[in-house]
Amino acid sequence: MLSERSRPVLEATLPVVADNVQLIAKRFYGHMFAAHPELFDGTFNRGNQARGGQQVALAGSVAVFASALLKTPEQLPEQLLSRIAHKHASLGIRPEQYDVVHEHLFWAVGDVLGDAVTPEVAAAWDEVYWLMAYALIHQERGLYSARGVRPDTVWRPWRVARKVRETDDVVTFVVERTDDRLVKTSLPGQYVTVQVPLPDGVRQPRQYSLTRADDGRHRQFSVKRVHGGGEPDGEVSTALCESVGVGDELTLSLPFGDVVLDDSGRPVVFASAGIGVAPMAGMLSHLAAAGSGLRVLLLHADAREDSFALREQVLADVAALPNASAHVWLERGGGEGLPVGGVSRGFMDLADVDLPEDALYYLCGPIPFMRAVRTALLDRGVSPRDVQYEVFGPDLWAADLAAEPAPGALAAG
Repeated sequence: MLSERSRPVLEATLPVVADNVQLIAKRFYGHMFAAHPELFDGTFNRGNQARGGQQVALAGSVAVFASALLKTPEQLPEQLLSRIAHKHASLGIRPEQYDVVHEHLFWAVGDVLGDAVTPEVAAAWDEVYWLMAYALIHQERGLYSARGVRPDTVWRPWRVARKVRETDDVVTFVVERTDDRLVKTSLPGQYVTVQVPLPDGVRQPRQYSLTRADDGRHRQFSVKRVHGGGEPDGEVSTALCESVGVGDELTLSLPFGDVVLDDSGRPVVFASAGIGVAPMAGMLSHLAAAGSGLRVLLLHADAREDSFALREQVLADVAALPNASAHVWLERGGGEGLPVGGVSRGFMDLADVDLPEDALYYLCGPIPFMRAVRTALLDRGVSPRDVQYEVFGPDLWAADLAAEPAPGALAAG
């Protein structure tokens, strides 16, 4: 809960912090990595650092969190915190690392804002930081405890059993466990972090959705190769797609992720674009494995039929479910041979789609796509609480702005 002492200070300083938060973030990361270069080995994504993505992530999450505290001081933004906590748990983040972040972040705030950081301002933002940090530490402790692990034991080796090229840019990996230790199955829609050793000896982590229901011995995830942008952007997806082969070992975290299939028995609608089909494939696979009789509708948008990753698997699962159907939108047309209820040209348009009554909705794809689909659903009377979305990349806060931009949040984007 935000104290009454800090509230007016936060209200007065949020605009200037929002205006400068990306510069603060840039100074913060540079200072922290100079002191702790080991954080690039297995924890931080240097591709996001090179593109500025991690700085944008910090800017957005700080703005949304601080703005939410001002709006409802007695209530934390649980959805945002849950997303971050699950991602942190998949990286094995430890409580003491929040002290490291605090030290270098507050150095950066003082470095950028100078004399504007009075003792009162420093105390107010220190309160904000620790409210967020302790909330995350508490959630992460619960996630580790529920899985019976510690931050340093979320990892285990897996061997590549199969490697399947789905499209020109997407490769699916099927990995098998290398020992007889018990494997806890994933929840439908969750992801794993994969640690990939690169030629310079640094292990780089990336999160990938599990795209098929676990069978106790195998896990499956799909990788889209990132092109352009220069190194180190795309170095992990390139290494996986080009250099990792059958028989090689990969280090995977336990499954995490808070966007999981609801088991209440309500109809389900999946709406995805591009590689956003990955978590939908995982959820569909769980439904097919369970022989579900739920009403299921898959809506997918892609550039072309041959760029529709996992299409054989997901459409086979739709066909296997007695009350499931699919509609596909292709920007460049074609797709007449796809075994779906309808194929349209162009971008996804829900105007003429017959949506099931009382359905739950799951969205995944680029942020603009999810914002547009969510807006269309709300315009048709769908309750916001019935729409969940998975966000790829570091900007876990971004889609929240589609719902209700908080004061100062847009300025920090």
